[in-house]
Amino acid sequence: MGWIKSRFSAVLLCLVGIMGAGKIQAQEISIKLGPDEIGENQVWTITLTASNERLQNYSDFPDIDGFQKRGTSSSSSTQIINGQISSSQSVTMSYLPSAQGTYSLKPFVMQVNGKSIKSEGTTIKVGGAVARNQRNDPFKSFFDHDPMDNFFNDDRKTEFVDIKEDAFLSLSTDKKDVYVGEGLTASLSFYVADNNRAPLQFHDLGKQLGEILKELRPENCWEENFNIENINGEPIEINGKRYTQYKIYQAELYPLNSEPIQFPSVGLKMIKYKVAKNPSFFGRNKQEDFKTFYSKAKTVKVKPLPAHPLKDRVSVGDYSLNERLSGQQLETGQSFSYEFNIYGEGNISAINKPMVDGDETFDFYDPNVTQNINRRNNKVTGSKSFSYFGIPKEPGDYELTDYFKWIFFNPKTEKYDTLTSNKVVHVTGESKKNEYIQANDMGTFYDRLSTENNTLRSTTGFEWTKIFVNIFILAMLAITAVIIFKK
Repeated sequence: MGWIKSRFSAVLLCLVGIMGAGKIQAQEISIKLGPDEIGENQVWTITLTASNERLQNYSDFPDIDGFQKRGTSSSSSTQIINGQISSSQSVTMSYLPSAQGTYSLKPFVMQVNGKSIKSEGTTIKVGGAVARNQRNDPFKSFFDHDPMDNFFNDDRKTEFVDIKEDAFLSLSTDKKDVYVGEGLTASLSFYVADNNRAPLQFHDLGKQLGEILKELRPENCWEENFNIENINGEPIEINGKRYTQYKIYQAELYPLNSEPIQFPSVGLKMIKYKVAKNPSFFGRNKQEDFKTFYSKAKTVKVKPLPAHPLKDRVSVGDYSLNERLSGQQLETGQSFSYEFNIYGEGNISAINKPMVDGDETFDFYDPNVTQNINRRNNKVTGSKSFSYFGIPKEPGDYELTDYFKWIFFNPKTEKYDTLTSNKVVHVTGESKKNEYIQANDMGTFYDRLSTENNTLRSTTGFEWTKIFVNIFILAMLAITAVIIFKK
């Protein structure tokens, strides 16, 4: 019986501990602006952070005069401190300055998870180019240092030999050719064979990666960076041979024009150790050396979109439509809401609002826009939602497909497609067209135009009247002058 009580008490304590550890801190959404001063070779950033809640959707980042958007990256973290669970998810937009100078970012508001988040803006000073700071390698070496290095060591008596490594650096893409605007996944990875015997270690990877990406990133592409935070080895098989892949950069690129995407050859400097020809227990058995591994240059062909009147304006991707309507039974003069939600795979940030024509039947106002971007499984997917408010002016049954259209090019089918609404609304009540006309009344002068005689008349008969009036006025002036002179 005592054993049962003790077990029950232990279980109860565990449950209490778990419940205590599950306390979550308050939710908070914030916007963080980059530094006030940067160099012309540096990027400036705006970071959107959601603490203790998932970043479900957000509106477009603001445009800044004198800067170009270079794409977004995302990150997330979770911490448990004293039983308190805190998590955060961030999205960062990078801006590249076009020239030196002082630029102003005006106050702006972003819609995040249905909330309005305001930033007061700032002033950004862009100076001359600056030297980039070094960063620590984000992960450990493939081989740890020998703990007996330099212990009873005499390099003069030790002969070191260079062992041929079985490793290489490679840039790969998931497609050989793409259409303008079509997504292309590019990855830069270092591969080490399972049977490699040469000790290797990354050298100053943070600094090297910054310089490599300056050369590697194509200028004619929009970039969605997968933002690799932790570099871990993953087993992979190439031509029947097993390797460990260390992916150091990955991004989805969307060509902005039909120029080929050029990836130049880039070099990664590695520490490669020579090993002692006759290793000993008390002695140095490795000698540090360096070797640079180079990737092969690569070119991806970009195909222009097929002929279409809107080919320079349409989005490219595989998209579908999800729509919401506040109600199908409407009354004239009363507002309703309609959400046109585009989702799928492609450059979500580049999606433009649909073409809307309310004609004389509806009044539609500019939409509220929210977007959600997911970067995972080597793909960029998400959604962009356009929320409209409308007011019906005429009774009747209307298909919204006649008012909302969104044209895009699907690279999978290699055809243009159109997303249209399948909603039908039933409008009752009196016509509001006349009220609209009265609200725009130009006055009684214009009301009389339709009733006045528009026959042309000659003005010759009025000439003698003008002469008589002028003579009368001159006579009055003469009489007035005589009276004043006599007085």
